[in-house]
Amino acid sequence: MGLTPSSCSMDGYNWTSPSDNVSMSQSNPGLSTRNSSDELEPLPFSVDTAVIYTIVFIVGFLGNSLVIYVVIRYAKMKTVTNMYILNLALADELYILGIPFLGTNSVLSYWPYGDFFCKVCMTADAMSQFSSTFCLTVMSIDRYLAVVYPIRSNKWRKPRMAKIFNGMVWVVSFLVVLPVTFYSDVQDELNTCNISWPEPVDLWSIVFILYTSILGFFGPLFVISICYLLIVVKVRSAGVRAGLTKRRKSERKVTRMVVIIVLVFVICWLPFFIANTVNLFYIIPESRTTATVYFFLVILTYVNSCANPILYGFLSENFKQSFQKVFCFQKPNGVGVTEQMGAQTSPKPGQMRLTENPDREPFTLKPMNGH
Repeated sequence: MGLTPSSCSMDGYNWTSPSDNVSMSQSNPGLSTRNSSDELEPLPFSVDTAVIYTIVFIVGFLGNSLVIYVVIRYAKMKTVTNMYILNLALADELYILGIPFLGTNSVLSYWPYGDFFCKVCMTADAMSQFSSTFCLTVMSIDRYLAVVYPIRSNKWRKPRMAKIFNGMVWVVSFLVVLPVTFYSDVQDELNTCNISWPEPVDLWSIVFILYTSILGFFGPLFVISICYLLIVVKVRSAGVRAGLTKRRKSERKVTRMVVIIVLVFVICWLPFFIANTVNLFYIIPESRTTATVYFFLVILTYVNSCANPILYGFLSENFKQSFQKVFCFQKPNGVGVTEQMGAQTSPKPGQMRLTENPDREPFTLKPMNGH
């Protein structure tokens, strides 16, 4: 988002985005004095670094692949909220896939894949970051509509509409990162994949950092905060008038899950954007310490993509049951995941059957009255 951890150069230390600074140009992971002509010695690629990258990649890739699989595989998982979670998992997966290129760059100390693939990687990395933020924003707006306008929002809050909004998220993300696509290339002097701004370079760099930080983080965060503030006001006023119904309890569970996902996202990304913003007004000195700090800030953004699948498993009973089904872990005397997710049998008149409100958890029991 300031750029992407793969876009900004590390040789001249540019705090712009994880990808910008770390991924594609690994000579000096970190920040940048925007006009630095003095080059620091590159940080050596250590075993510790390799282990961290490998663990984050394996956990993030397998976890998000599992989320994508269960949402696509099981019909009962295709709720409105889960459609947005699917989109978030796709963005996380795309972001995680940048790690092998980051690692290759670290080992070789140059970009070996050529100009075209440099543009592809930089664009994909930037898109994944913006898509994550926009998806969380759409999820928060959806939660606001579900809680504050549960009846009026029904026509908009359907899985089909969620798929359309998901598509729009990717289109908007692509349009937002077009500057990355246009100006990224392999720089001859350093043989690194980075963004080469036209003159005046400093002005372009500053404008782009502000552009991506506001549009890719602080702006969406403001919208998300407003949504949850209004939700809190609504829930408190409703709680005074009446006790919690089952519907409201289940809505609160989903809302709590989305809130926690957003909070973890903010915790993982906020330090990076604060560093970017500070570097606009005060040039952070280049040193091994600052390079190491920047490395951990970038890794933290990747950890966010690893954490999401774990959060789904702990916060959503449906995801937990789906994961158990995939790994064949089923509780012997409980309601089996097979019954919840497999083919439905026709119950007899008056018999109870498991149904699911597509927008909330958990599964509920409804009597059969002719349909």
